[in-house]
Amino acid sequence: MAQPLTLVGITRPKPERAAELKRLLLSFVEPTRQEPGCLEYHFHEDRDEPGVFVFYEAWRSQADLDAHLALPHLREFWEQRMDYLESDLDIRFLTMHSPYPDPSGVH
Repeated sequence: MAQPLTLVGITRPKPERAAELKRLLLSFVEPTRQEPGCLEYHFHEDRDEPGVFVFYEAWRSQADLDAHLALPHLREFWEQRMDYLESDLDIRFLTMHSPYPDPSGVH
């Protein structure tokens, strides 16, 4: 299996929109986890900076992530994101250097 595509994103909402954005982003969790190429999808809030949201995603492939981002609710969010955010999303694409061994023993 090819290495998954992994990313971390940080959002800094406008204070008056933080609760609304949190509800919106939480509504994406379960449907996203049901998508065929989604390996992991987690939504967090910074302990030291409440209202700063962090998400962690792992996708089977770039094509799976692209399919996810093409969904109508995500396209709509992307187009309207700055209505919620103080600054644009900080998205980091990651390369894993410490994967778990394949339990099947196949390399």
